[in-house]
Order: sequence, then structure tokens, then C-alpha cells
Amino acid sequence: MELQDYLRILRAHWLGVLLLTALGLTAALGWNLLQPRVYTASASGYVSGASLAAETGSPLVGDQLARSKVTSYLDIGSWRAVAEHAIEDLGLSASPESLVGNVTVSNPLDTVVIHVAATAATPESARDLAEAWIRGMTAAIDDIEGTGVAGSAPVTLIPGDSARLPTAPSSPNTTLNLALGGLVGLALGIAYAVMRSVLDSRIREPQDVERNTGASVVGVLPLDHDLDNRREVLSFTGASGNVVRGALTEAIRELRTNLQFMDVDDPPRSIVVTSPLPGDGKSTTAANLAMSLAAAGQRVVLIDGDLRQPVVASLFDLPEGAGLTDILAGRATTGDVVQPVQGSQNLYILASGRVPPNPSEVLGSRRMRDLVTSLTEHALVIVDSPPTLLVADAAVLSRVTDGALLVTSAGRTTHEMLQRSLENIAKVNGRLLGVVLNKATRRGRPDYGYAYGSGAADTRPAFVPR
Repeated sequence: MELQDYLRILRAHWLGVLLLTALGLTAALGWNLLQPRVYTASASGYVSGASLAAETGSPLVGDQLARSKVTSYLDIGSWRAVAEHAIEDLGLSASPESLVGNVTVSNPLDTVVIHVAATAATPESARDLAEAWIRGMTAAIDDIEGTGVAGSAPVTLIPGDSARLPTAPSSPNTTLNLALGGLVGLALGIAYAVMRSVLDSRIREPQDVERNTGASVVGVLPLDHDLDNRREVLSFTGASGNVVRGALTEAIRELRTNLQFMDVDDPPRSIVVTSPLPGDGKSTTAANLAMSLAAAGQRVVLIDGDLRQPVVASLFDLPEGAGLTDILAGRATTGDVVQPVQGSQNLYILASGRVPPNPSEVLGSRRMRDLVTSLTEHALVIVDSPPTLLVADAAVLSRVTDGALLVTSAGRTTHEMLQRSLENIAKVNGRLLGVVLNKATRRGRPDYGYAYGSGAADTRPAFVPR
């Protein structure tokens, strides 16, 4: 995966990433609020050999001895005797062992200074404990190296500046905890987005089709919630006042243009429109593509090749009596059953006719091939067919026509469905003209609130093959 793939995944699942990041911040804030407040105060002392220097008359000797004692005095800082002295000094009830764990004694490099950092539940307790600890270390040193009297040791620890009262707790660190919580949440969000993208086999964007199958996407139709459960033939002869309808009609025009320029020298004259499963929008796409081509001045014949569940005639409010099967059976001629569409000079509908018991054999017959060939001499032929994964009709028609247009549904069609549909077409040596991604989200796409064309008078001439 490249950087643009990760960006695409994050863009697609940004809400989940944002929610998990917010959850991480909330968890960190909640944990932070539940933790007890701990304050830290620091005191310091100076290891001095001044009395020894006065006796020997050499300050250097006292300084060297003081430096040699610093490391030993650091160890004294963790003694039980020092803790007992601090407990007695402050009147505490804590045990010496627990108190030692609240104090840290350190020595900056190349110095004779000793730092004591003490932690407690209140600022005052932390300050008092740090100062008492310095006094306890001094008393312990005088007991070991002196006579037990304060300052009797030749090298002793002199308390330095008093500890300052802490103004804010040292633990929990709110800023650090929130930062860690946010980073953990963000990492979980990114992992969630990547895993969902990897495990999600549904097609959502044109890149999904091209990356997984190599098939070309020749059209992307935006999602229109009003058309989810019904079919509608759009108008291509005037401006649409509905923004969504305007975007959809413009997308159909783009599909029309892509098909017309697919092969400039030999453009397809007969196209079968199919889909992997019912509900992907193949019939609506076929009808609107035919309307768009007719509005552009092209003579179009739309054939209802779905002999199992025909819908084309009802889309245009036309009679569903005689049709395709009557021509193939020799009971009627093309001129008898082809019906012009109200409001269009160039669009004609050939209904399905009577439903035969063997649709696949009828659609793959020589008569069907001859019919399509004869119609393409006078018009561009679009055939609406059944889904490819249910019956073999669409694959058969892909050989009868110049190629198939496969309509997929964004967020519904899976890669497996698409691959199987392509294989079904390839098995009969059919030609795939391209894939149409229907019901695609319009994020990042322009909203077309206009349309091209002009409302020409409806003379509705009869369709007569030349």
C-alpha cells in the first residue's frame, strides 16, 4: 500500500478514527481524574569538610575528602534510621519502609551537593518531608563519623536552602496522559480503518474496481436516496432544479460521452446493460443512458432483454403487450411493436413481449443476432438484460451485441461478485465495454445544478428501418 492508499482509507473511515481518538482522550482524562494527587518538593544539602580543613590548614584536603564521602552519603539517604528520624521529627504514623519509597536522593555529577526529592499527598507534607530528610541524614552522619552531637563529624552534611512549596501536582501528569491517550486512540483508529478496509470486500470507489480487476470504470453515478426503492427516467432536455438530479443527469452525460469516444473509429452500436445482482440499477441506467443519447440527437432503440422480469415498458408508461419475443417468433415485425417515447424524437422502446419458457436460448438465437444487426443499421441499440450472477442471459447477449456495460452498486457489490460477473462474460468470449459504479457517494465531487440541451418539439415519427 502506498501513501495515497492510506490517505484514501483515512478519508473513508475518518469518523471511526476521530471517535477512537476521542475515546482515547476520554479514557486518559478519566484515568487521570481517578489517580491521587502527588506533590513533589526538593531540598538540598552541602557536604562540607570545613572543620577538617581548619585542622590541617589545607582547604584542598577538606574538599577532596568531602567529594569522596558524597557517594557514601547517598546510600545513607535510604537508611531506616533516616526515615525514623523524619517520622519522629514530623510526628508521622507511616512506617519507615513506606517513607523511604517516597524519597529520592541524588548527587549532581562532579559536585558535593545532595538533592532530596520527597513526594506526599499535599504540598506542605512534601516540603516538610524533604527538609526533615536532610536533617535526618545529617544526624545519621554525626552519629556514624562524629560523637552524635550536631556538626561533630569531620565531614558533614549542611542543610541548604529550604524546600519550596509545590504549586502543582507532579503526578498524575495531565498533559502527558492526555497526549498518550490521544496517540493510543489515534493508533487504534488508524488500525481500525486499515483493518476494515482490508476486510471490507465491497466496492466503494472507482479505484477499487480498477485496482482489483483491471476493468475500466466508464461512469460514476452519484447516490440519490429518492431512487433507492424506485425507478425514474430523468429529463435531459432542460435544467434540473434538484441538485442531486442535476448531478445524476450530468454523470449520465459523462457516461454517454465515454461510450461515444471509447473507440472513435468503430464505436459500439449495440450495448447490453447488466449487473451482478438485482437492485444495482441496471434498468434505470439503461433507460437514462438511452434518454441521454436520444437528447444528444442519436437515434436509439432500447430493448427490454430481461425476459424474466421486464420493466422497461413500465418505466416509460408504455403498453407491455407485443414485443421482442413476438419478433423472434415471427408473429410481428419491428415496425409493428417498436414504440416511440413521448417527449423524445429519437428514442424507441422494444418491450419484452410474452415471457418464453427458455429465455437464454431465445436471446442467444440467430434471429436475435440478426435483429440486433438490422437495428444497428438505423440506430444505436441498448439492451437491458437480467443480472449476470443469476442467469446466463446477460453473458449470451454480450456475444450478440458489441459489448456489455456492467453496473455495480457502491457499498453493495463485492469484489467477488464483480469478478464472477466478469468471468461469466469472458467464458462466452463476450466483450466488456466498462464498469459503471452506481450509487457512489458524492464526497469531493461537484454538484451539478444545471443541464444541457433544449426542449425540442415532439413530432414522434414512426420507427421505420431503412
